[in-house]
Amino acid sequence: MSSNETVISFKNVDFNYDIRKPILDEVNFNVRKWSKITIMWQNWAGKSTIFKLINWSLEKKGWVINIDQNLTIATWFQVVLPEDKELKVEEFFRKYYPWDDFNIDRQISDILNVVNLKAPLDKKVNAFSWWQQARLLLAAALIQNPDILLLDEPTNNLDRDGIWHLTEFLQNYKKTVLVISHDAEFLNSFTTGVLYLDVHTKNVEQFVWNYHDVVEEIARKKEKENMANARLAKEAQAKKDQAEKFAHKWWKLRLVAKKMREAAAEMEDDIVDVRKEDKTIRKFKIPVQEWIGGVLLEINSVHIIKDEHVTEKEVDVQLRKDDHILLSGPNGIGKSTLLEKIVSWNEEWCKLTSWVKIGYYRQDFSNLDFEQTVYDCLRAAAPEEIWEQELRSTAAWFLITWDIMKTRIWDLSEWQKWLVAFCRIVFLRPGIIILDEPTNHINFRHIPVIAEALSDFEWWMIMVSHVDEFVWQIKIDQYIDLD
Repeated sequence: MSSNETVISFKNVDFNYDIRKPILDEVNFNVRKWSKITIMWQNWAGKSTIFKLINWSLEKKGWVINIDQNLTIATWFQVVLPEDKELKVEEFFRKYYPWDDFNIDRQISDILNVVNLKAPLDKKVNAFSWWQQARLLLAAALIQNPDILLLDEPTNNLDRDGIWHLTEFLQNYKKTVLVISHDAEFLNSFTTGVLYLDVHTKNVEQFVWNYHDVVEEIARKKEKENMANARLAKEAQAKKDQAEKFAHKWWKLRLVAKKMREAAAEMEDDIVDVRKEDKTIRKFKIPVQEWIGGVLLEINSVHIIKDEHVTEKEVDVQLRKDDHILLSGPNGIGKSTLLEKIVSWNEEWCKLTSWVKIGYYRQDFSNLDFEQTVYDCLRAAAPEEIWEQELRSTAAWFLITWDIMKTRIWDLSEWQKWLVAFCRIVFLRPGIIILDEPTNHINFRHIPVIAEALSDFEWWMIMVSHVDEFVWQIKIDQYIDLD
């Protein structure tokens, strides 16, 4: 098979779980052998559905999806299967390794190096932290050396070193890769084309460009279509206004009026279905706690974790009003732990003004009560004086509909939990915002909105993020590198 041959082909593919809510509508695209493709998505557009159709997780009914049956496919899962949690590392990799090899220690070592993780072979999977488990899952997909590799947000749980290792691996990987990610720098380093999923047309556009080029092209097409529609709408309205004047004149003019209405209707029919992007969260401002001044937080020491050993280091950090801090360092060094300790208020090395309200975003959402409904969660965070209408309208800024408001947080997608977590921070009116990887689970269109809101936040903020494109858009006053 040459590099020009097609390994995945979708022909007029429709798919839905509910006939009233189609996910894919007459989708057509081809993926050639050895190509590396970005799937660029709109929220709720069906990106995971395409992966499931490719890896045979979903039954295919009467559509034409051609995938060479001789090709192997591996998918990076985001959560460890319950039956895998009790396995030791070696047992875990033997389960996913496709060949009967009695000595795969070298292969395990090599693939763990790719994801930048140290993992003793006799250690159980459930003994690793959640971010380490995510890397084990990524390594389990890579060790299969598949002909088609499917990666869904693989950089969410990787630090800069981890991303560098994975990027180098994918650049040298001589097989087909499809990857879903919002990290433009990562994607542009190895992908050669883009599949763009439109949530409104339920269709896919294929581009042989990089991520940034496609973002710009979509914006240009949308602007062009809007200008053409505005012209047609203006001309149609002019004809309707003239027809209205003629309609009250003598009978010949009434016939002219009828023809004008018909011409106006034809113009309105010519108005194209403008490229509708998925609704972006509205631009918003995070209200702040009043009466804040002076030093809000003092940190006298930090605990660094390396090779599972904890080392205490003295520091002298004082954070005052309007200080924005970026906390950096490799995974496992203690960034998330430091943020959790600050929030807990009871550490001797950390002095936090007792009456300051904290808006805390955790990347695993574990500070939310998963048994609460979204409404109860937001109502509990909002000041008592906020009326019901204001509660609902603010939630609507974050695309939280009344149907979502009635839903348990447990039943939400990761993207919807993200919406709730950020909306909750707005309602809290905090004096301090603490953010741990706030861009996980969102697409490119929302990143500038979040960056602007955080950059404009008037009080204190500390943030962990590995997405440079996001960080560059935010006002940062201090950098703390735990490494």
